[in-house]
Order: sequence, then structure tokens, then C-alpha cells
Amino acid sequence: MENKKSTEILKTAILMEKRGKAFYEKVAEQASSEEVKKIFSMMAEEEQTHVEFLSKQFASYSKDQKFGKIDLKADPGVVELILSDNIRKQISAASFEAAAISAAIDMETKAIEVYSRQAAEATDVNEKELYSWLADWEKGHHKILHELNEQLKEDIWYDNQFWPF
Repeated sequence: MENKKSTEILKTAILMEKRGKAFYEKVAEQASSEEVKKIFSMMAEEEQTHVEFLSKQFASYSKDQKFGKIDLKADPGVVELILSDNIRKQISAASFEAAAISAAIDMETKAIEVYSRQAAEATDVNEKELYSWLADWEKGHHKILHELNEQLKEDIWYDNQFWPF
């Protein structure tokens, strides 16, 4: 039973990452700003890295019922790029890009839930490490997207004089 559950979780994880990649690629394609295109393209590349890594884990687990060691590092460049003032100025809080950021936050929240739950339930040390690592990486995405969303919300409140004072 454990084998089937681990296989199903890996399949679910790969599918989530592929959906995230497709979403980020579409947003990059439709974004009006080159800087915004770059952000979503970078996010799509990170999702592709996750797909490749999870696919290797799936192949390894399917063959030997063992999870491999993690050998990936998060790229801090995405954080710096996304939270730059220049990016914030290029995204209207009521724009397509802002709506995409909100949708991306929801996707990252779902990924965090799935990965965190599997990390908590895993008995294999490498499996636990894998899902903890993925949850942490997705938490990083969630945090920067949430911060950007909050900044955009404040901008629209300020621009439209929604402040109660």
C-alpha cells in the first residue's frame, strides 16, 4: 500500500508542477511588460526544474522503491526580481498580471499543503526530505507573490484614496 501511495503522490506532484509551468508560461506570453514576462518565465523554469526532479524521483521509486537524495538549490534571483520597485510600478493592481499573481498564490498554497502533508506522513527519510524541501521552496514562491500582491493592493488603495483617514 505504501508503494502505491508514494507513486500516486509523485504523480500528483508532477501534475501540479506541470500545471504551474503551463500557467506561468501563459502569463509570461500575455504579459504587457518585459520585466513581468521575465518574472513569469523564471517561475515557469523553476516549475520545469521541479518536474524534471520529480520525474527522476518517480523513475527511481518505480524501479527500486527508494527516493534519491536531493541535489537542487533554490535560485534567490527570482525573489529579488519579483520584489523590485520597478516591477511593482509596471503592474496595475487591477490588471491581468495582478489577477495572475492572485491565482498563482492559490496554486502555491495548494502545493504547500500537498507537500507538507506528505512530508509529515512519509516514513522514508529521503521522501520526507524531498517533500519538506519542495514545501519550503513553494513557501518561498508563496511569500514573494503574497508580498507583491499586498504591495499592489496598497498601491490601488492609495491611488483611489480608499484610506479611511
